[in-house]
Amino acid sequence: MRHLLPFRSAQPARVPRTRPLIARAIPGGAGTGDAQRPRHPVIEVHEVSKVFHLGQIRVRALREVSLRIETGDFVAIMGSSGSGKSTLMNILGCLDIPTGGRYLIDGVDVSDMDEDDLADLRNRKIGFVFQSFNLVPRTSALVNVELPLAYAGLRGAERRERAERALQSVGMAKRMHHQPSELSGGQQQRAAVARALVTNPSLILADEPTGNLDSHATEDVLRIFSRLNEEGRTVVLITHEPDVADQTKRIVRLSDGEVLEDRRLVGVHERPPAPHPQKSAHRPAHAGSASVKAGR
Repeated sequence: MRHLLPFRSAQPARVPRTRPLIARAIPGGAGTGDAQRPRHPVIEVHEVSKVFHLGQIRVRALREVSLRIETGDFVAIMGSSGSGKSTLMNILGCLDIPTGGRYLIDGVDVSDMDEDDLADLRNRKIGFVFQSFNLVPRTSALVNVELPLAYAGLRGAERRERAERALQSVGMAKRMHHQPSELSGGQQQRAAVARALVTNPSLILADEPTGNLDSHATEDVLRIFSRLNEEGRTVVLITHEPDVADQTKRIVRLSDGEVLEDRRLVGVHERPPAPHPQKSAHRPAHAGSASVKAGR
């Protein structure tokens, strides 16, 4: 059995010289890059299964899941702990491979790719946003956002310009030279979103992106995702919070590794994000730590 693939964020991916790795557009333009002229659904999952072997125990995390996500959709994947949503997200992000079934991204079957090609695909087409931000400490927000471009081999001046524009697009123009310890949780997540956008990906995958944020920061981040979706990017996020999922266009609910529900929300994306009653709206965001949910 093949094992979990490394994210390879610490080294450049092998890229053929005949095609550019990074699109020349910067996040902020409507429908730029791959999102402008799609020929296939961004995501096609055909009867995908995933089995983990824990000693003599076989754990079926996914059971013949099929899913189709068109370009420009805004999807929330929900489910309780152990439902398989994180496993599915890892497969969608080409961080893991299924045990059975097929996964195509932009019409390309990822099972035909080696690890270097998968790393290349991740760098070119997918932007990742994580709950824990994953920013490099003792390094400014600007340098953090530059990192994907550095791994792609872009020169310093071009990296700096693109990173600055990405940070400006998420409202971080005045904080781009601050280190993560000097930023609130919401500011750190906005920097993480800018880092996901700087390569101009057509697909944004966000794993519990509001899980460590208070209500005000959550609203800010959801507005950013909504705007990116309006610009033509496909956004898929994992969340266990119904009020976050309600701000998307479609909800896919998993249970015991199977799709329990797949429904489209009509007109929801036209409403501003609603505040989160279960989170403290008045808790101050202290420098050096992320704002967290009340009660955690």
